[in-house]
Amino acid sequence: MYQPHPAHGCPAEPTPRGDRPRGLLRTLEEDLRTIVERDPSIRNRREALLHPVLPAMLLHRVAHRLYRRDRRLTARLLMLLARGFTGVEIHPGAVLGRRVFVDHGAAVVIGETAVVGDDVTIYHQVTLGAVGWWRDNRRAGGERRHPVIGDRVVLGVGATVLGPVRVGDDAVIGARALVLGDVPAGGRALAPVRAVSPGPPGSPGPRPDHSHAEDRPLVGAGAAPAVERPSPRRGQVSRPARPGAGHAPQARGGAGEAAGMT
Repeated sequence: MYQPHPAHGCPAEPTPRGDRPRGLLRTLEEDLRTIVERDPSIRNRREALLHPVLPAMLLHRVAHRLYRRDRRLTARLLMLLARGFTGVEIHPGAVLGRRVFVDHGAAVVIGETAVVGDDVTIYHQVTLGAVGWWRDNRRAGGERRHPVIGDRVVLGVGATVLGPVRVGDDAVIGARALVLGDVPAGGRALAPVRAVSPGPPGSPGPRPDHSHAEDRPLVGAGAAPAVERPSPRRGQVSRPARPGAGHAPQARGGAGEAAGMT
């Protein structure tokens, strides 16, 4: 897993000049391969070049290196362009691990001191943010304000993780879940799912009524999620063979525990 960098209060280790371009190109090639492997709608690498999130990932890999070298304005300009083209907002100071897969990407926000581990899957409208400037302005210089996400974590549609919390390896943050505390490795933070009851016997099927659809609450919206710790009997959270293949993986324990649908 990636470690914090100078913006997070840790010194940077210089990279040998001969390894810089080679390392960057290797990482970019791995990002491209990850899209092909995890998105079933992508047939080959040429098609993956048109994936909506790829420009944001490529520009962040470059901008992050510039940010570490204190070329902050250039780094911010690159990520501003990425946001305009893709709708994905990643601060150049954020640390992204290897093979991070962002599906769709619309309205994804990742803050400056956030750290994202390897093989993480992020669905659209995910926020890795801070709790607010009224708290952050009182923090010591270099203190982390954003979450640390472990390896192989799945962040479902609309998941929000705020503050300097830690989400352990192999955890699942469900769709619309709001996380304000640490999640253990293999744990699940799931928003409540709205119950669906059948109609009375013999009654005709309900007619769809969309006249007041905007007044109906979203599933799990506004409710704090329940964090489940991994059970020794059930083991770790299960993951599909191809994460991000159309929908988030089902965690063991019920069909209502999906991380999110695309």
